[in-house]
Amino acid sequence: MTTETTAPNTAATGQAVLDARGVTMRFGGLTAVRNVDLTVNSGEIVGLIGPNGAGKTTFFNCLTGLYIPTEGEVRYKGTVLPPKSFKVTAAGVARTFQNIRLFANMTVLENVLVGRHTRTKEGLWSALLRGPGFKKAEKASEERAMELLEFIGLAHKRDHLARNLPYGEQRKLEIARALASEPGLLLLDEPTAGMNPQETRATEELVFAIRDQGIAVLVIEHDMRFIFNLCDRVAVLVQGEKLVEGDSATVQGDERVVAAYLGEPFEGAPGTDEITEVSAAETHADTTKDAAPGKETDR
Repeated sequence: MTTETTAPNTAATGQAVLDARGVTMRFGGLTAVRNVDLTVNSGEIVGLIGPNGAGKTTFFNCLTGLYIPTEGEVRYKGTVLPPKSFKVTAAGVARTFQNIRLFANMTVLENVLVGRHTRTKEGLWSALLRGPGFKKAEKASEERAMELLEFIGLAHKRDHLARNLPYGEQRKLEIARALASEPGLLLLDEPTAGMNPQETRATEELVFAIRDQGIAVLVIEHDMRFIFNLCDRVAVLVQGEKLVEGDSATVQGDERVVAAYLGEPFEGAPGTDEITEVSAAETHADTTKDAAPGKETDR
């Protein structure tokens, strides 16, 4: 599980941007996430790893308002986040998803403009009448969207349909759309899934560039080389609980982490049947709640 190290942040990090305390998520009598604490400071890139079914996406959903934690609280810059995903986005927390969620029949530019909606203050009447205030806001949004497309290297494809982009560029576009909400914290759920080594390296450099713009990053990923090259700290979830947290060397050298990835059982750990039940319960919860973008089943 060794990797080559590139350039995690060596500068001092600032105050906590994200502070999750005692986050627990139950589905009926089954616990998918249990008493997880995690902080992300300004200027940091933090990784969240774990075997399939560890509760990583469930935890992300608790952080972003898609799920209301059974116990615990989530604070962004000291303020408890509201239990609605659109309000979490407006507060300054944006995310991408493990499955690409672009508007396939909209252009590249239009997809990024969708992400600007939480930063547009013009009301319904202003939009209908298309008055001076609306036109000014519309122009500012398009200018910002183009800045983001320049940032990710897709400005020359502004008028292309999203569905016609190569896979790696679709991933980039989804990140640009998330950045359009002007977040202070960006959550990335498997941003390199399905990518070749060149695309993965480009994504790594993009995340560093995002961090350098003052945006803290929390990332789920199965590619260990990517994670350990990228992150200042890494937390490991196993069967819904945080097993260990530390820098790359600490995590890679922990025998419990090695055991988790090799499939060796922990004392008192739930078996395969229980893990399957948690997954099924979570899926049922997703299908019975009100329809909303971004519902996913944890890996």
